[in-house]
Amino acid sequence: MSESDSDSVSREVAQRVFAAEFNDASYTFKESDDDRAPVYLLLPTGERANRVFVVGTLTETEDVGEDDEYWRGRIVDPTGTFFAYAGQYQPEAASMLRDLEPPAYVAVVGKPRTYETDEGDVNVSVRPESITEVDAATRDQWVVETADRTLDRIDAVDDAGNEYARMASEEYGDDATAYTDTVVEGLESLESTDELDGGEGADQSEGDGNAVPDPEAQP
Repeated sequence: MSESDSDSVSREVAQRVFAAEFNDASYTFKESDDDRAPVYLLLPTGERANRVFVVGTLTETEDVGEDDEYWRGRIVDPTGTFFAYAGQYQPEAASMLRDLEPPAYVAVVGKPRTYETDEGDVNVSVRPESITEVDAATRDQWVVETADRTLDRIDAVDDAGNEYARMASEEYGDDATAYTDTVVEGLESLESTDELDGGEGADQSEGDGNAVPDPEAQP
């Protein structure tokens, strides 16, 4: 079985999550001792994420590699900023970051990655599997759906048997409902003008919303 075949067999649901919640996440875990077992990021609203599906405005790209190209993209949603990093092992995503001209709306499917800073803080970023240019309507649809999924997770926090909610409470505290404000912030952004960051009109993004890659088993 090829590496791509293996990936497709083991591919996990891509969780929709706002940047504000994603950046608050810091705890990762495996559910088995197998070296190839998936690594999950524990979301503060009580869900595990091996893959995420995010849509926002690509505001900045930079090659931060030393010997080889290693591209960083700054992607902004209504609640904060995602950072995506792609290099030689993510050639298609790296090519998109190299060729896209910010500002542009993009949809990103990828895996969360954490790293500890010299100060002991844990930062989280996305290692993209795919990056697709999209339009404003696709961005707006993602905001609405991500708001719904976030509220669903908050509503399920107290459900019996919700082991990930219990884990999140232990790791992050009991206030998952605080992310209701994140949902409100996201939805209120839709009432403002549909302009790309930097003052450019949304029609500058030529992407077709139908071209967004299906993050497979979207929850």
